[in-house]
Amino acid sequence: MNLKIGKLTVTYPLVQGGMGVRVSAAGLAGAVARSGGVGLIACAGIGLNSPHYNGRNYFSADPLALKDELKKARAIAPDGVIGVNVMVATTDYDDMVRAACEGGAQLIVCGAGLPMNLPGLTADWPDIALVPIVSSLKAAQLIVRKWSKNYDRLPDAVVVEDPDTAGGHLGEKLENIGNGSYDQYETVRQVKALFRDELQHDIPIIAAGGVWDRKDFDYALAQGADAVQMGTRFVCTEECDADDAFKQYYLDCRKEDIGLIMSPAGLPGRAIVKNMAAVSARDRDLGITCPSNCLKKCTYKESRERFCIVHALDRAQRGDVETGVVFCGTNAWKADRIGTVQDIFDELFDTE
Repeated sequence: MNLKIGKLTVTYPLVQGGMGVRVSAAGLAGAVARSGGVGLIACAGIGLNSPHYNGRNYFSADPLALKDELKKARAIAPDGVIGVNVMVATTDYDDMVRAACEGGAQLIVCGAGLPMNLPGLTADWPDIALVPIVSSLKAAQLIVRKWSKNYDRLPDAVVVEDPDTAGGHLGEKLENIGNGSYDQYETVRQVKALFRDELQHDIPIIAAGGVWDRKDFDYALAQGADAVQMGTRFVCTEECDADDAFKQYYLDCRKEDIGLIMSPAGLPGRAIVKNMAAVSARDRDLGITCPSNCLKKCTYKESRERFCIVHALDRAQRGDVETGVVFCGTNAWKADRIGTVQDIFDELFDTE
């Protein structure tokens, strides 16, 4: 049941989804890697709740904090596979990719945009596995053409994310989500055929979104996925880096509390939506202007529309679930207890 990504071999075909801000930092990523999966540290805003941040130095704090988290995760899982998730939409995307390489990340997963220049940024670290997130065959084809032509490189794995079920920022237009037009596993099979049949490049295709338990996991593999990515399921664990109030928000949420928002990044996102009026009102009522310039394109930065996303996520991670954004997948309502990362691996893989 091993998972091979580039030169890496992972005991179990499970990738822990990157969840910012600091919901998946060293504690969670290290625990997942120690249990035999791929642990991912989310880079977005990683410096905010760190000793490096003084309120004015967002861009210098981020790479330093990321390297700290990679070091701490490695101490937790000396022999595990630890990587990062970097959002293409962030202003310091290039710098964070380089910081991840310098800090010892073994793989880089990129979403919230297509990582067209990723092989160039990592050229000095050829052994690091490169894993783009897509939601369509067309996106995978665009990446293949660009990487092949400019860098003579292909992805080491591809994550196919289901916008109908996944949490956080989603790579689909708002009007297309939830209307029944998307077939995740057909997309998985199409992307697999692109690499294996057209390119003769045998890489794992990883299904993300909607996987909660052993039944979901087995279904994903039966439908053609080589592995799964899970984020939401790992929030209600002792090792998750979010505050206890954040985890309790999951435990208390109902199915109808989960919905779609429009992020100032210009992307839809899935979150617990019952507090969104308070989230939006906070920044406007306080007259807050863009404090960090975290996104390349941001409606709040440009026109004060919506709210500051990175600081809203940071507040939630620290426990302010009244005015913070709590991202989640559609299965968050199923959380009913705080367990451990190892409990999840025991259930999925009969490791007991």
